[in-house]
Amino acid sequence: MSPAPERGPAPAAPRTVRPLAGVFGAMAISLTGTRVSAIALPWFVLATTGSATMTGLVAFVEMTPYVLVKALTGPLIDRLGPRVVSWTTDAVSAVAAGLIPLLHGLGALPFWLLLVMVGVVGGVRGPGDLAKEVMVPEAADRARIPLERATGLAGVTERLASTVGPAVGGGLIALLGPMAGLAVNAAAFALGSLVIALALPAGMGRAAAAPEPADEGAPGERAGYWRMFREGFTFLRSEPLMLTVIVMIGITNLLDAGFMTVLIPLWAKESGGGPAAIGLSGSAWGIAAVAGSLVAASVAHRLPRRSVFFAGFLLCGAPRFLVLALDAPMGVVLAVFAVGGFGAGFLNPILGAITFERVPRHLLGRVGALGDSLAWAGIPLGGLLAGSAAALTGLLPVLLAFGGLYLATTTLAGLRPEWREMDRSRGRGAVAGSVPRSPVGADSAVGEPLGAAAR
Repeated sequence: MSPAPERGPAPAAPRTVRPLAGVFGAMAISLTGTRVSAIALPWFVLATTGSATMTGLVAFVEMTPYVLVKALTGPLIDRLGPRVVSWTTDAVSAVAAGLIPLLHGLGALPFWLLLVMVGVVGGVRGPGDLAKEVMVPEAADRARIPLERATGLAGVTERLASTVGPAVGGGLIALLGPMAGLAVNAAAFALGSLVIALALPAGMGRAAAAPEPADEGAPGERAGYWRMFREGFTFLRSEPLMLTVIVMIGITNLLDAGFMTVLIPLWAKESGGGPAAIGLSGSAWGIAAVAGSLVAASVAHRLPRRSVFFAGFLLCGAPRFLVLALDAPMGVVLAVFAVGGFGAGFLNPILGAITFERVPRHLLGRVGALGDSLAWAGIPLGGLLAGSAAALTGLLPVLLAFGGLYLATTTLAGLRPEWREMDRSRGRGAVAGSVPRSPVGADSAVGEPLGAAAR
């Protein structure tokens, strides 16, 4: 029998932007609903209770399960596939979020039950958000575009949601009340679930295929949950740059959470601007952030990452707190927020590109879950801390203290030597099945889009 002819390399899959459009579309829809809810829920609690502390408590109850559940679901995302996790968690979020206005309309929503519903939404939203992020590098591969461009477009999507959400939320709440905003949030989760389930190409977002070294058991044997969890933790622990980023972003996220969930609503209430002022300031931030993200998507791959990263934080951090503390006119507030938003537009694209370059594809869910959760660990405490401090001392001292800590964190952190790796690792895309190389300082491979920078 004659030998079988040798086969050439498999033909490359045709280029298609459909996966990017589907993932970014689902992101935009669910994030817009979340941004509307971020105005509606605090305003509802403030209007019905008048308590900054209870407003902070609601934020704590939402974000604590978000962080904890997200930290533990990385192995499940890698095993089940991000597509399944994304559409199922969005569907559950839609039901839980929809029950809030329904029960309130029926007069059957005591405060404790509101906390339960908010906690459920937070718990399932964490893995849903992460699952969409994990699909970005695969979508970029199918579209054949650089990772920095893909993460820049993801940043544009997020910033558009941060622009449309506050504008819609502020206007809707002013006209119809906060429950209308929460109903929009539920509808957005439902639509996002349908987009991921039905609109993505067949085979998109499947479970990651891990390598099978000889010392990991028989071929085809699947690692258990805790073994997979430990692999992600071991990889993360070996990366000094990523750990440094996580600590810095963790502190800024805590301060941002207090600012967004408590300090901005208190400022709007005390200044007389109301929900419309929250919507205007958020829209100014979001429009400028879209512009920054578009610029980042176009030219970020040519710019020095470290310099751009810290310049962005200098613009988007402390000035926001200071302008509110000075009780500046609304025009000045909008200008400061616009400049800050432009700087913030460069942050997540840089973080995302570093991540996808350095984390092997089969570890993205695990490393992403741990990295995000550690970076977001302070968020549940942010609203609680800001609310308690404002109740004790008033709004002005808290704004000044938070702004000063933000400035110190984002400037002093830049002195760490690990940041040099932001530019050294450029272009070393991590591939499925790759093995982490030596830690930072040699040829390493890192990072997760912490998805947490200045949101």
